[in-house]
This record gives sequence, C-alpha cells and structure tokens, in this order.
Amino acid sequence: MQARRLSRSFGFIVGFIHASTELFSGKCGIIVSMHDQEITILRELIILLAVSLPITFLFHKIRLPALVGFLITGVIIGPYGASFITETHAVERLSEIGVVLLLFTVGLEFSIADIMRFGRQFLIGGSFQVGLTIMCVAGIAMLFHYPFHQAVFFGFLASLSSTAIVLKMYTDRAELDSAHGRLSTGILLFQDMAVVPLLLLLPVLGEARSAGGITILSVIISLGKAFLGLAAVFLAARRIVPFLLHQVIRLRNREMFFLLVVLLCLGTAWVTFSLGLSLALGAFLAGLIIAESEYSHHIVADILPFRDYFASIFFISMGMLLQTGYFADHWPLLLSLTAALIILKTTLVAGTAFLLKYPFRSALLAALALSQAGEFSFLLAQQGAALGLIEGTTYQAFINTSILTMVATPFIIQASPWMADRLRLVASESVDQPAICALTGHTIIAGYGLNGKNLARTLKATHIPYTVLEVNADTIRKARDDGEPIIYGDITREDVLVRAGAPCARAIVFAISDFGATRVAIKHVRRINSSIFILVRTRYAADVDALLALGADQVITEEFETSIEIFSRVLHLYHVPANIISSQISLVRFDGYKMLRGISLDQSKIEKIAALFAAATVENVQILEEHPAAGRSLRELDLRKSTGATMIAIVRAGEALTNPGPDLVLQADDILVLLGSHQELDSALDLLTRTGNPEKGTSE
Repeated sequence: MQARRLSRSFGFIVGFIHASTELFSGKCGIIVSMHDQEITILRELIILLAVSLPITFLFHKIRLPALVGFLITGVIIGPYGASFITETHAVERLSEIGVVLLLFTVGLEFSIADIMRFGRQFLIGGSFQVGLTIMCVAGIAMLFHYPFHQAVFFGFLASLSSTAIVLKMYTDRAELDSAHGRLSTGILLFQDMAVVPLLLLLPVLGEARSAGGITILSVIISLGKAFLGLAAVFLAARRIVPFLLHQVIRLRNREMFFLLVVLLCLGTAWVTFSLGLSLALGAFLAGLIIAESEYSHHIVADILPFRDYFASIFFISMGMLLQTGYFADHWPLLLSLTAALIILKTTLVAGTAFLLKYPFRSALLAALALSQAGEFSFLLAQQGAALGLIEGTTYQAFINTSILTMVATPFIIQASPWMADRLRLVASESVDQPAICALTGHTIIAGYGLNGKNLARTLKATHIPYTVLEVNADTIRKARDDGEPIIYGDITREDVLVRAGAPCARAIVFAISDFGATRVAIKHVRRINSSIFILVRTRYAADVDALLALGADQVITEEFETSIEIFSRVLHLYHVPANIISSQISLVRFDGYKMLRGISLDQSKIEKIAALFAAATVENVQILEEHPAAGRSLRELDLRKSTGATMIAIVRAGEALTNPGPDLVLQADDILVLLGSHQELDSALDLLTRTGNPEKGTSE
C-alpha cells in the first residue's frame, strides 16, 4: 500500500513538473517532447538524490543542519563544480515549486497564538531588528555609491536570518526554552512574516530602477494595487475554499483531498502571478485561507513531505549558482563581506536585545545565532534578480557570502557560550566582602518556567522562603503582579547571585534549559557559598558527570526521570509495595544514575546501597486532617496487630515523643516514625492515610 502511494506520488511529481514548467514560465509553445522532458527530469532527480543523500547523512552525523548540506550539494554538482548537472532549467523549475510550497506552509502555520506568546520579542524585537538592519545596510551601500533602490534591496537581503538552521541547532541543544532561545524564536517569527511585505515592495524597487527613483506616491500606489488584488483573491477564495474542502472531505478519499490542496495552492499562486504579483505571495495567501479551516493540521501533515523535498531542491539550486571560479578569484573580499555581515547583524540584534532589557550573555547568544543570511534571502534575491535589482558580480558576491554565513552558523552557535563568557562587558562585583542578606536559609530558583513555577508554588504552600531569578521581562512583570519574590538578573553574574542571597541561601535550584549558563553559574555559586545545596535539572544524561564535577550536589536528568516514572507505574500495576518501589527509585538515582548509565559501582558504593535497603525498613508518615487516623488513639488503631509495624516515635510541634502510650490521640501534622518490613510498612501507610473508614478495611 505504501509502495503504491509512493509510486503515485512520484508519478504526480513528474507529470506536474512537466505541466507547471510551461505554466510558470509563461510560455505557450512546447520546446521538447513530454517524453524527453520526463527523462531529463528523472535524470536530474537521480543525480540530486545520489549526491544529496550521503552529504545530508554526513551532516546529520556531525549534528549540522541539512540545509547547509543542500547548499554544498548544489556547489558540488552544479555547472561551476563537478558539472554533473549543466542544464539547470529543470532544477530551476523544481526549485520554483519548492518556493511555492515553502510559502504555502508558512501561511498554513501562521499562528496568532505564537505571536501572542512571543509578544515583545516578536513585535518589538523583530521590527527593530529588521528595520535597523535595512537602514544600516542601505546606508553602507549608498556610501559605496549604489543607488537608493538597490541599497534598500540589499538591506532586505541582510535583514533575514535562517529559521531552519537556528531552530534546528537550538532544538538539538535543548535551548529553545532558554532566554536567548525565546528571543531568537520571536525575531525569526517576525522575519518570516516580514517576507510578505518585502516581496510586495520588490516591484516598487524594480519600477524605481527603470523610472530613476522612488516617491512616496509610487510606493502607496504599488502597495495599494497589490493589497487590493490580494484582498480580492482572499475574499473570493474564502467563499469557495471551505465549500470545496467540505465536499471533498465527505468523499473520504485521501488522494482527492491532497490533489485539491495542491490545486488550491498552485491555483491561487497562478492567479496572483497573473495579477502581476509573485507566485510565492499567492501560495502564502492560499496557506492563510486554508489555515482558517478545521482541516489545516491534516493538510500540513500531507504537504510537509513534498514541501521538504522541493524546498531542498530550491537550496540545492541556490548552491548551483555559486561560481567556484569567482570564489577562488575573490576569496579575500568574500571572507571580508562574510565577517562584516556577521559582525553587523550581531551588533544590531544585540542592541535590540538590550532594548528589551535582556542581560549581556543572553543578548550576545541570540545575536550570534541570528548573524547569518536566511533561506528567504535567497527567495528575495531570486525575485530581485528577475527585476534587475541584483545581477552579475554583485549577485555572485551575495550567493557566496550567504552560503559562507550559513556554513559558519553551526560553529558560531556551538562556540557562542565560550565567546559570551570571554566577551563579557560588565565586570562582576567582588564578593569577597561579607554579604548582607535579606533572607537566610532560603531557596533560590533560577528560571521561572514550568518547573520553576511548580517549585515556587510548592515552597509557598510549605512556607519555605525563596527568591526567583529570571531574565524574561514579561515573565517578571506577570510574576510580580502575582506577588512572587522575583528578581531580574543573569545567573552567570556573581553580583546577581549575591543580590539573590546566594551567600546565605540553603539551596539553589537551576530550572533552566541553558546548559552553558548553568555551568558558569554553578562555579560562581560554589565559590560564593561552599555549603549551599545545588540541584540542577538537565535534559541529557551526558551532562551529569560534568555538572557534578563543577560542584552540583544532585542532578535531575529528564531522560532518566522519565524511565523512573515508567517503571514505578509498572511496579504499582503489579501491586509491589510502595516502600520497595521507593527504595528502588533511590537506588536508581544513587550516585548520578550510574546504574542506568551502565557504570559499575565499586565495593564501597555497593555497601552504601545495602545500607540504603536496610534503612528502608524505617518509614516516616505525616498525618493530615483528612486522614482517618487523625483524632484516633493508638489503642483504637492497634497498628501492630493490624499491620505488624511498630510505631517507635511521634514528632509533634518539633518535639520527639518516644515510645508513645496507647491512649495518645494522633493529631494533624503529627509525624509518625514506623519500623517494620516492606510489606508491614506498606500496610501501615495504607491504614493511616487511606480515604475510607479504617475499620471497614476498604478504600473509597
């Protein structure tokens, strides 16, 4: 069944490419026969797959984004490389389909919820970054005597960054939820949305090239025409598309549903193209229209494989444009342009982050991550070349520089924590003098995400004092409104940790996703307070030894905690006593999860484990108001006869009562110290705390 679907899909691809080649190029005549063209397309596809697969596999192994591999594939197989493909006509047509599907899925995934979630990062961060980059690059270009319209176009190209590369790297490094990850994601989201107005402005710049200048009136007229055309198509499609989708869904035919989606995508693109706009804009509009239907998620799942395939061909085609001879002759200039672009974008993004009150480290990490040209820059360059806005050696300089920045990005992101630590602009204040703390014996929570909030809620309920450190201004504002003791500050700075009371704190919990920042902060905290208990949350087991070596007392690993939760629930299913499960969990967590990591323990560690099991025959249980034991005497409960366990002490109001008499009545908040076997203790806990009548022996 799967093979038949793949066969139909490939047949659809080849047939559709043949038809769309003439449609998109605007030609009426047939240049080659259909059979010859299909053979040509098939040959090009085989070459693309044969070369791109091993390169992509290699990049996956070394944890680099596939997009960079596609660009390098294009350089290798293109007419200026090994010349495996010299006739690029078919590949260019395939890449046009990739652009259309790329913008279509952007429209499909357009989410108001995402914009609200990244409110300040999206609106303020994104708009300032794009606007400042366009102005600065345009100003620099005009200093080199480029005309205004072309200088602005260069600003468009430089203002975008690579969403695919940055998010891929952040996902692999588990940094999407970090402060710099949220900032980068918000700016990238704005950039992706900004592609649409930038595409609309390209014809204005093209007209300015032929007319000799740009006027406010010409911009208003051109944009007005474009928006009117798009609005007309949008309103017309909104009436037709839901009806068509509903009718096809009723047939329950997946092939017809998929073909209708492709028809809507390409049909809308062709209509907008006929109105003088780009195919990509029409595809984006089609995505927006379909995104409002209840079938949008299903459509995304169906279209993504085709989007990824054709988009990969688009990037390969961009790599094929790189002239290796031009690079060999002008490599000093190209390396200088690459360095200049990286430095300029890093500076502007960092300035935007400072405007949003991000600390230096987070601002620099986000700035370095967004310092490259983006995939949509290639799209703008392709459209601009058709309008005469970029050509010849300038086009080659852009292609070479963009590819170099993309290739450099994974290495820049990997090195950025080290660079941020070395380039810190604000020196930490000395902490050698005695600290004056507002709190003593409190807990510091580093990060106010989901884990930080849950911990704060628990500490508040148990009346344990705490302070929260956070860098997200929106989170801080909301938390302060809720009455939380939260401080703005970068945990990698000693003065911030001192201000949070680290010299006098009893514990600090790192509940953030930034592994690099956590490493630096642990060093500072251990130097400030040698006796503080340091608890660290990390995602990967590979980080455990490094964090323990830096001074962490305990590391909670998400990978292993998931395993613990799974096996504990399975053991509960088989009615294994809770005390035995608890002991097993303690054993697994012992000494940094070494048992799960396959690391053998020495004899002294094994003896500690044996002692742990021996200690497990003593259990503490706190009596709450809702427990049936509250208000009952020890004689009434007759714990030893009912369960076999012995009560050896009661802790009440901080005082220990040893060998309590049978007439002692248990009160809420009493802590009972029980002695017995695993089975006896499990029965005693059930008798004391279950929510039914203890005399009936059943639980509700």
